[in-house]
Amino acid sequence: MNKTRAGLLVSLVCVGTLSSAFAADYEDFARVVSVTPQLEQVNYPQQECRTEYVPVQRQQQRGMGGSIVGGLAGGIIGNQVGGGSGRTAATAAGAIAGAIVGDRLENNQGSVVNEQQPVRQCRTVDNWQSRTNGYAVTYEYHGRMYTTVMPYDPGERMRVRVSVMPR
Repeated sequence: MNKTRAGLLVSLVCVGTLSSAFAADYEDFARVVSVTPQLEQVNYPQQECRTEYVPVQRQQQRGMGGSIVGGLAGGIIGNQVGGGSGRTAATAAGAIAGAIVGDRLENNQGSVVNEQQPVRQCRTVDNWQSRTNGYAVTYEYHGRMYTTVMPYDPGERMRVRVSVMPR
């Protein structure tokens, strides 16, 4: 290495040493005087639901069972009443009359049915809650009071960075 480079390296080391001699950073502890939580109101909306039962009318489906049973019963009764060629006519008339009576008995007792149908109703309601978003910390260091906001409660004392520089 030549003398110029060696001199430059020595100069740089001296400048670095001198600047650190004039400025110093170190850590110390300060006494915490007060801690005040910083609160904010936050809305967490929730959904409330309930089920109500509402009356609903629906058309009852017509059944065929009454007509079939009535027709058979009417045909049997008509067959008993008539005689000869009138027996066939009496059987047919009994079957028709029985089918009509059976249909009316089954389907005319109310062709509209009232039922209770569940209906779910929901709505969104506000749910405000307090949330801590930091702490206002007042602390004392070497007879002077300072205030800062921190993300946590530091306790009775806190670590501080001290920087000393010449004027």
